[in-house]
Amino acid sequence: MAFFTDYLADPFTRDILVELSLEHVFLTLIPIAIAIVIGLTLGVIAVRFSYTRQVILNTTSTFLTFPSLALFSLFIPLVGIGYKPAIIPLSMYALLPIVRNTVTGLGGVDAAIVESARGMGMGAGRRLMRIELPTSWPVILTGIRVSTQLVIGIAAIAALVGGPGLGNEILGGIRSIGSPGALERLLGGTLAIAALAMLFDLLYLGIGRLTIPRGLRD
Repeated sequence: MAFFTDYLADPFTRDILVELSLEHVFLTLIPIAIAIVIGLTLGVIAVRFSYTRQVILNTTSTFLTFPSLALFSLFIPLVGIGYKPAIIPLSMYALLPIVRNTVTGLGGVDAAIVESARGMGMGAGRRLMRIELPTSWPVILTGIRVSTQLVIGIAAIAALVGGPGLGNEILGGIRSIGSPGALERLLGGTLAIAALAMLFDLLYLGIGRLTIPRGLRD
């Protein structure tokens, strides 16, 4: 592995990897933020209006069946190349785990607690914000965690449509196969994505520790 350590020892290479990693983080966080807002809303609607549940779950499930490169390319005529044709499909891919876990979490809230809150005069909005969502948060957070891992991996393909991130290092390695440094670029981009996935996983473990009461964690 001496060839790879030499690659990492180059200050220019490290600067490139750091810059691409930051781009990859941005390309992950924006779709996840969008998916959280939309996914929680759809999950609440699916629970409140049960006749919409199957339609919502089936639709968000269908997004994951689309080949990523094809879906990215589909948005190029609409929004051009770069960030936009990557962020929209990544947001779509991130929806299912968040929607599904929101439905599961809200559906698992003890009905007796909800009835008690209703008896105390709490409206539907207050019950949702003060009881149902906090109680189901551990399950919802798991869905967000799964979506993030999914997006981190798929985001590498965004390089094929002019998107930012570590996919550009991998793509550069593929395009220069047979030339010096090609394998190093492939390994560098791939391992950096794996490192980001582990860091995000640790981040969510920390968020869980901070936001989930011990009783719900255990």
